[in-house]
Amino acid sequence: MYTIDHSHTIMSTKARVFSTIALQSILLTLLSSFVTGENQDFVRTLDRNLHGFKKEKLTHFRVYWHDIYSAPNPTAMPIVRPPSNTSATLFGSISMIDDPLTEKPELSSKLIGRAQGFYGSAGQEETALLMAMNFVFLQGKYNGSTISILGRNHVFSKVREMPVIGGSGLFRFARGYAQASTHSFDLKSGDAVVEYNVYVLHY
Repeated sequence: MYTIDHSHTIMSTKARVFSTIALQSILLTLLSSFVTGENQDFVRTLDRNLHGFKKEKLTHFRVYWHDIYSAPNPTAMPIVRPPSNTSATLFGSISMIDDPLTEKPELSSKLIGRAQGFYGSAGQEETALLMAMNFVFLQGKYNGSTISILGRNHVFSKVREMPVIGGSGLFRFARGYAQASTHSFDLKSGDAVVEYNVYVLHY
């Protein structure tokens, strides 16, 4: 006479069910990789600690941006003239810049870095610039590191805010915002000194 071990039968059934579920999960993962086009040969998960991801910190920079058209060696250069001579906003014009960033409003004060990039007049009804520039730092531990700014600059507003979209060096994975306020502007020459307060989250 035989006795039936129900517990053994139940355990065997559960094991088969779990094996089936595990196999289905593996097949779904593989299928998902093919569907999304993910190639494991060039995509991999990295250890955050090995790439400088420590405690995130917030840093504030205040610098003065000197946009100079009138000097013998200008730091701002028109590269596209406005298509229409009647546009009050110079809509469509573009200038390339390599502007000094100084510690104080005077151009003779300590050079902190350079603002390199371009800006274009993007407003037909009001003077609004599209700014795309890198703040390239030249001093201390930040020497060689950059902050990238891309955004709208409504130049006649008292304070204009633009996003910080990234950076390099000590500012890898950076994000934040920059606030610009005009310190001085020469309407005849186009020369300007602008105070930039930049707030950056970085590692």
